[in-house]
Amino acid sequence: MLGIMRKYKQSVIIKVVFGIIVLSFIGTIFLVWGEGGTSVGGASYAAKVNGEKISLEAFQNSYYRLRNIYDQIYGRSLTPEMEKQLGIKKTALDNLIETALVRKEAKRMGIKVSKDEIAAAVAAVPSFQKNGAFDFQLYQQILRSSRMTPTQFEDAQKEELLVKKAREQVKNQVKVTDEEALQAFKKQNDTVELQFISFAPADVAGEVKLTDQDLNAYIQAHPEQFKTPEQVSLQYALVDPGKVAAGVTVTDEEAQAYYQKNIDRYQGKGGILPFAEVKDRARADAQRAKGATKAYELAADATNKNLKSGDIAAAAKSLGIAVSETPLFSASTPPAQLAGETELLKRAFTFKQGELGGPIETPKGIYIVKVKERKPAAVPPLAQIRTQVEKLAREEKARDLAKKKAEDALALLAKGGAPVQETGLFSYSDKNPVVPKIGPSPDLMEAAFDLTSAAPVAKTTFKVADRWYAVRLKNRVAASTADFQKQKDQLTRSLLPKKQQEAMDKWLKDLKAKAKIEINQALLAD
Repeated sequence: MLGIMRKYKQSVIIKVVFGIIVLSFIGTIFLVWGEGGTSVGGASYAAKVNGEKISLEAFQNSYYRLRNIYDQIYGRSLTPEMEKQLGIKKTALDNLIETALVRKEAKRMGIKVSKDEIAAAVAAVPSFQKNGAFDFQLYQQILRSSRMTPTQFEDAQKEELLVKKAREQVKNQVKVTDEEALQAFKKQNDTVELQFISFAPADVAGEVKLTDQDLNAYIQAHPEQFKTPEQVSLQYALVDPGKVAAGVTVTDEEAQAYYQKNIDRYQGKGGILPFAEVKDRARADAQRAKGATKAYELAADATNKNLKSGDIAAAAKSLGIAVSETPLFSASTPPAQLAGETELLKRAFTFKQGELGGPIETPKGIYIVKVKERKPAAVPPLAQIRTQVEKLAREEKARDLAKKKAEDALALLAKGGAPVQETGLFSYSDKNPVVPKIGPSPDLMEAAFDLTSAAPVAKTTFKVADRWYAVRLKNRVAASTADFQKQKDQLTRSLLPKKQQEAMDKWLKDLKAKAKIEINQALLAD
């Protein structure tokens, strides 16, 4: 979250959101140590930190606050998939755990917060200001509406300042040494030349040998690539509502009742047309509707009478219609005779083999169906899919072999083995990290300028596009350090934030490692 806030620190949205969440954030401090009145996953707490509980209410407050911030940033409500991808629940709980650990550590460090510091922090809250100045009446009014007393709020501010001061103390201990600044200067001004050996799958494809054991192992490792979809074949009988409608009669009363029920269908330029003007049309519509209803009832009756036996032929015979059949088909490849029959096709895969089902109403009519055969999804035997398996397995083996050869080449370079290509001299760039004759690779760019004559070989191989590279430093041309003193302060300032963040991350990691933390995993479940 902090990374996003830094990225959007000038955003009006974030400033507004921060103004909104000031009070809700403070309220969390009191909920953190509460028992809570609910239970999730059999536990009445979100987490325990060294035996002290973080309440469910605290977690919910933190979670909803964080989610609202993301909603504001994205300009819309997050989908469950986006929430999962962003890890909002975990981040919300991690924030609470870190705050609890830092607060306890701050007290161990002997950090104090004075009354003047608390007063200044309260007065600085924009929500409590009118015309740019702290307004005591507004302060009391907002706290009352939030069901908090000034003492509670100020105690909360004290805890927040305690955490903030502890973090600042850790950051303030971080210094960028002259040597680190000099190394950064050299990185930005030196040029390097690499020697490299590379391998792509295409280079080694001819060396790949595959046995049936290899192919079967590949199938077992990737069954979803070869599994055939579930298939069914149907027997079905179609009742035509139009033919049924031809045999029914509609009285004047039924026609008028249909007209009244569906009066919005009978509009002219001047509004609703009177029944007398649309009598024949209403009668025809009523007849079709009555026929459709009767067709459905007849199909249902025939189905129910033959449900136990599953005899679709008998059901069709009682209706005077024929039974048709389909070949085996999957959900994605329906037979031409049932093209467009979405509801029927969807229902077909819910029936068991031999089961009689229906009625199923579609635009074409009323269906009675029976699953004649059901073929479950399965991986075919190797003999049937050998060509496909060989192609994919060969590609995977070639990738693995190319990577292995690059790793062997790296060991060879370390022993002084001869490389096959050279990059030529190039400069460092984090904005456009393209290594000549190799391609764009931020990792390789960083590693290249960390290499020295004492340790010229990279510690690992690098994958760029479809090739793996083993690299060794050939030459490093050092730039003049005459301008270093002029740039040292600027370099120090640019390096400090990253080094401080690294120190903060390590400090928090160490605190977590020493702490006994128990998390209610049910809260993080999808």
